[in-house]
Amino acid sequence: MAIGTQKDYYGVLGVDRSAKPDHIRKAYRRLARKFHPDVNPGHKSAEEKFKDLSEAYEILSDEKKRKIYDQYGFYSDNIPAGGYGPSGAPSGYGPAPGSNSGAQGFDFSGFDFSDLGAEGEKRGGGSFRDIFSQIFSRGGQAEAEHEAPERGSDIEHRMHLGFWDAIRGTQVRFNAPRNEACSTCKGTGTTGGKATTCANCGGSGKTTQQVGSMKFSGACPACHGSGRTKPRCPACNGTGHVRRSETFDVRIPAGVDTGSRVRVAGKGNAGLDGAPPGDLYIVTEVEPHPVFERKGDNIYVKVPVTFTEAALGAKVEVPTIDGPSTIKIPPGTQSGQKLRLRGKGAPSLRASTRGDEFVEVQVAVPRVADERTKEILRELARLNPDDPRRELKEKANYKI
Repeated sequence: MAIGTQKDYYGVLGVDRSAKPDHIRKAYRRLARKFHPDVNPGHKSAEEKFKDLSEAYEILSDEKKRKIYDQYGFYSDNIPAGGYGPSGAPSGYGPAPGSNSGAQGFDFSGFDFSDLGAEGEKRGGGSFRDIFSQIFSRGGQAEAEHEAPERGSDIEHRMHLGFWDAIRGTQVRFNAPRNEACSTCKGTGTTGGKATTCANCGGSGKTTQQVGSMKFSGACPACHGSGRTKPRCPACNGTGHVRRSETFDVRIPAGVDTGSRVRVAGKGNAGLDGAPPGDLYIVTEVEPHPVFERKGDNIYVKVPVTFTEAALGAKVEVPTIDGPSTIKIPPGTQSGQKLRLRGKGAPSLRASTRGDEFVEVQVAVPRVADERTKEILRELARLNPDDPRRELKEKANYKI
């Protein structure tokens, strides 16, 4: 391992020099998740930070390497486990970061992360993504360090609803595949027999894997860092849960719309070691209606009126989600004008109120076929000589 720029590995991980291994491991896991290159694609600073974290954790998680670093301020494979003694330390190095003894730290400034891909696999080390997932996985599936009962994960399913079912609410029969707690082991994953030394890590609680020229050390996925294992439950193969489908009734409240999330408490995946299950979230997708258009809690509808009704005013019947209703068309109403019917919209999920219905007036121009009607319209034009395009011409400010 190369010796490079001065670094304070304890500072990199944000822990004290007296921090216990468990505290160091937790700090690394938390920061590594935050700065992992897959979480921050294209961010060079995050990649550099992750390199520093991996470098610091490789040294501080190993008792012998940490001891050498604490003594000299750096680690090298050429330094024996017992060290050189005060007089045997390499010359030319300043004090260790944050300490009163030792020399300089080291870094991976010459390390190429491209080695962690396919080339790393060719050399027998596996890919960076595989190793990273193993470090932070529980048995390759969940979390590696199983310290306490863990609430089950939430489940999300999509459901198609008709327009009227969404407006009025409905009850549906729903079938959801989910992880249920194993009835044999009560979700613990073990039979409760006598604990034995973990065969995977030899009781150390840690495993080390190499990708390219970089080593990763993490909690053993078999014993979750404890160094001891109990016999696996044969019913669930140690996972603590079994996959089953459950059918139950779900009440869909009135007023749901496309994208609404209906929560069904306790119908998610089972928790670990007796922890409560997660929740089921049903995401609704509502079919459109040929007449009513919904925007939020408001309903929009287009209603045609005759030329005479728009000019003289009238009371016309319009459709609403509650049935036919009457609306007053004021005299001189223009095509495209919107009239409001308060409280005639969709029910609100946020309060015991309803939205409004907006009626867009569309003036239907009659088809003139007989001379008598044409004469009446010409007379109307003579009685109303105003140019409806006069304002448009003034704003356009063009010259003829």
